[in-house]
Amino acid sequence: MKQILIVDGYNIIGAWPELQKLKDIGLEEARDKLIGMLANYQSYSGRRVIVVFDAYQVPGIGGKYMQHQLEIHFTKEKETADTVIERFVGELSSRRTQVYVATSDFVEQSVTFGQGALRLPARELLHGVRQSEKEMRLRMEEQASGRIRNSFDSKLSGEQRNLLERWRRGDGPR
Repeated sequence: MKQILIVDGYNIIGAWPELQKLKDIGLEEARDKLIGMLANYQSYSGRRVIVVFDAYQVPGIGGKYMQHQLEIHFTKEKETADTVIERFVGELSSRRTQVYVATSDFVEQSVTFGQGALRLPARELLHGVRQSEKEMRLRMEEQASGRIRNSFDSKLSGEQRNLLERWRRGDGPR
């Protein structure tokens, strides 16, 4: 089943302590940090991630952008992120697609849940993002230390590895 995560960008920035502090320095820096974290999470989790930002924070005509393979939407002026998120949930939900909505806004959670999306509170998403970062870091350390030589080798059983090694040395069956 395909999974899609729709993120209420400014809600998450306000809910995650690290991004909240960064927002005090500059909103653009907090957005960029969130986008980077979610891009890594998307790569790790395999979920398609869509981030929605309200136009009231960035006046203009709105638009859709791709950054780090991440789909980013800025709403039109006088359009809320909640409205766009609800529209996406209606359009994307199906029997073969599970939609999750990441927000700490209880009303938004309830509305999207009523449309078939699953709720993902900001704290749970933060936990998932941190866990994926930790696992990616461990994987890179294992690869760097030589404990994981390559992806093909890691999928072989010990018996298969021994057989291939014997063939490499010319000791295998003829």
